[in-house]
Amino acid sequence: MSALRILVPVKRVIDYAVKPRVNKAQTAVETAGVKHSMNPFDELSIEESVRIREKKSYHGGVEDIVAFSCGPPKAADILRTAMAMGADRGIHIEVKDGEDIEPLGIAKLLKAVVEREKINLVLLGKQSIDDDSGQTGQMLAGLLGWSQATQASSVNFKDGKVEVSQEVDGGNETVRGALPMIITTDLRLNEPRYASLPNIMKAKKKKIEKLSVVDLGVDVSRKLKTVKVIGKSCIPTRESYANEIRTSDKTGR
Repeated sequence: MSALRILVPVKRVIDYAVKPRVNKAQTAVETAGVKHSMNPFDELSIEESVRIREKKSYHGGVEDIVAFSCGPPKAADILRTAMAMGADRGIHIEVKDGEDIEPLGIAKLLKAVVEREKINLVLLGKQSIDDDSGQTGQMLAGLLGWSQATQASSVNFKDGKVEVSQEVDGGNETVRGALPMIITTDLRLNEPRYASLPNIMKAKKKKIEKLSVVDLGVDVSRKLKTVKVIGKSCIPTRESYANEIRTSDKTGR
């Protein structure tokens, strides 16, 4: 039984506590001078990867936890946070500040990294709280031809298989699949740890490999064009999701 080689994509997004606003040109959300942090759903993925290692949930053990981010130079800070939480190393696909790559482009980049690093498990957030697309995990599974489980509220290993539970209308659904596998994470999965100061210092010594889109030979040209962004932002935050969960607990729905 081979060890797990886990890839965890993490995204730099506007911090969940910040109220986003549309820029003056009405072409996108204003990002200049705005606090950014790791996408909350990606925090869950890092935490779950580290827990799998710590709890020795998989009999073959965990050989490597690789954090991946595609973004401007400042995205390296998010990778450092991921490594302070327990990732072994990072891969940074650096793009220009303000350059936004669509989910399909990200899925293509992830496919190239999976093949390059011989990954057999990808754990990623079910969506990012900026564009809220919720597509990358499913697209990656399609490109790789791997089994997938979405919106995981629990991940367990049993008899050489991966069992993933998710909440559905009226209850829970559990699916079972074999590695290699794609799993997208939901809020009930765990409570992410805070990166301690000693671990933050240790993370500074961990390796971040910088690559470009050209290095991976992937076409990430955009297929869609944003014509105009209007009205108040309705980007969901971690708090809004938490409030939704508390409400569902009370109502049973």
